[in-house]
Parts: sequence; C-alpha cells; structure tokens
Amino acid sequence: MPWVKKEDCIGCGICIEACPVDAIKLVEEKAEIDLNTCIRCGICHTACPQEAVRHDSELILGEVEENIEWTMSLLTHYKTSEDKKGFMKRIEKHFMKDKTVAEKTLEKLRTIEV
Repeated sequence: MPWVKKEDCIGCGICIEACPVDAIKLVEEKAEIDLNTCIRCGICHTACPQEAVRHDSELILGEVEENIEWTMSLLTHYKTSEDKKGFMKRIEKHFMKDKTVAEKTLEKLRTIEV
C-alpha cells in the first residue's frame, strides 16, 4: 500500500494529477492517499519527483516494534509467570492468525488467471 512520507512531500500535486482514481488529495499542503479508493496501480510512486510516495514494505520494522510495544503493554496486566506464559501463547495465536490469513489469501490469488 502506498503512503506519503510527509517530510519529503512538497505539495506539487503531480501525484494527484497522475492518479487514475482520484485517491490522492492535498491536506495541509501535503499529499494524502485514500487507501479505500486507491487501486494500488503504482502510478503515484513513479510520478512523484520527490520520491515522497513510498511503499508500505518500508513500514514493516516500525509495525513490528508497535506490535511488540502493544504486546508488552498488555503483558504488564499479568502478575504470575504462569499467567504471562499463557498470555504469550494467546498473543502468538493472534499473530499466527494474521499470518495464516495472509498465506491463504496469497495461495488463492496465485490461482486467479488474469
């Protein structure tokens, strides 16, 4: 999913003009992508002269850190080692579900003929 690195965006509007589905607007003089409208065509990545439109793979490490921080904040509610271990097993299942959904989605996408 594309996103805009705000500190690199100069508000030139080139990505807005390039977007075939009008998913990009200027908000406070910076491009903002409506991901509900975006069709993930990648045109905005190429169009941006500042390379401010970025790919979400760059956000992975930050998302991992957010997940760890969230998990650790929940872990503080458990007092005993046994309760903490039980929680960690449940949280692992939580993240495994997301992984399973992604894997099964990819399997099905690979069977679609285009």
